[in-house]
Amino acid sequence: MRATLRALLRLLLRIFFRRIEVTGIDRVPAQGPVIFVLNHPNGLIDPAFMLCLAPRRVSFLAKAPLFRMPVIGSVCRAFQAIPVYRRQDPGTEMARNEETFDAARRVLLSGGAIALFPEGTSHSDPKLRPLKTGAARIALGAAAALPPPPPHSPHSPHSPQPQQAPLSVVPAGLYYRAKQTFRTAALLHFGEPFAVERLPLPPGAEPPVEAVLALTSRLERALHQLTLQAEQETALALVARAQRIFTAADEVPERPLTLEEEFEMRRRFLEGYRTLLQRWPARVAAVGRRMERYETALTAAGLDAKHLAPRSLTVRRIITYALESLLVIGVLLPAALVGLVVHYPAYRAVGLVATGIAKGEMDSLATIKLLAAMLLFPLTWGVAAALLAFVWAPPAAAVALLLPATGYAALVFAERLDRMRGATRALALFLLRRWAFLRLLAERHAIREEILRLSREVAAG
Repeated sequence: MRATLRALLRLLLRIFFRRIEVTGIDRVPAQGPVIFVLNHPNGLIDPAFMLCLAPRRVSFLAKAPLFRMPVIGSVCRAFQAIPVYRRQDPGTEMARNEETFDAARRVLLSGGAIALFPEGTSHSDPKLRPLKTGAARIALGAAAALPPPPPHSPHSPHSPQPQQAPLSVVPAGLYYRAKQTFRTAALLHFGEPFAVERLPLPPGAEPPVEAVLALTSRLERALHQLTLQAEQETALALVARAQRIFTAADEVPERPLTLEEEFEMRRRFLEGYRTLLQRWPARVAAVGRRMERYETALTAAGLDAKHLAPRSLTVRRIITYALESLLVIGVLLPAALVGLVVHYPAYRAVGLVATGIAKGEMDSLATIKLLAAMLLFPLTWGVAAALLAFVWAPPAAAVALLLPATGYAALVFAERLDRMRGATRALALFLLRRWAFLRLLAERHAIREEILRLSREVAAG
């Protein structure tokens, strides 16, 4: 059951996100007890990433109300999740968290891995919330219960016995380009692991408060390095615009930025932004307004920043791209038309249902979209199969099995068509209104130079 659900979740994630990257897997210890700690910006999507993409079999600590939900509760039990009892949940028995800590420690003492979100809840704040101390308490308690390494004499003629691996904490960061939006990008990156100090504790005793607070502070510092931290959402929007301007090439790049490189660039921009805001707040505000006007002009022209690449608008590149696009569109067209007719009503319904249920809570919107899609699309396939069986009985079952493939064909077709439309608009602007094209290009260069000028002034002191 776990393997089947994991494969299904992985497929759903690959469909929902156009691009998924995982980095730092080589840092995760292959053996021994491990605690993964993560930020929590995107509801049930976050644990799905870890369960599907982590290099270790993971048991999650999940809030107790999830276990009472009809479908989600079964999934939690199938993945051997451990319930956590939170004070903010109605009817919570906080005393039962002793069972939670005991279950987590048993997994760790057997050499397994657990994962948890030390912020305690999913949210859309622009920075981490203060961490709860549960992760540190579990880690210190499990480390104290591990058997000590056997003594080894350097004069012993026998080879040393294999030692129990220490308990490691692996911080991990989840970065979403637009977490609530269908077909965007997501990054799961694992940070540097560190061993948990083994304190001498009597059986069943709680670790000292000072050690708990120190480890919690260390976890917070580690997660700060793996997440974007800003005081306001406007700062994140500003650095996102700056990153897009800097990575838009004047010619076709050899390769696009990886998500890890994109994240690191935004993190450095945030560090510079904080310094600049203290020294020259008026200049920072002026650059921010200029970037906003530039992106507004791009949107009004129906363009993306990557379209402003004059060297990509050569006759050879245009012909090659047009032929490739027409070939893909021509091959996919029959299946895409069927997929569009069959799936569009469910696609629209998913968006309306999710928006209505989420009620503006961005951290739960993607989760609700995914759950609604898991219900509405199979229902669509069932209804379509029944209609096929009624109208065209003999081959109906075989044709019905192809319906999900037509939906994916429609998705790929729509994305390719959208890219082709954007490239066509850029070419039309370049040929028919070159002054407007060049003005946008010059504005991008000017904004980039202004940002570089500010950074040089900061570096000069």
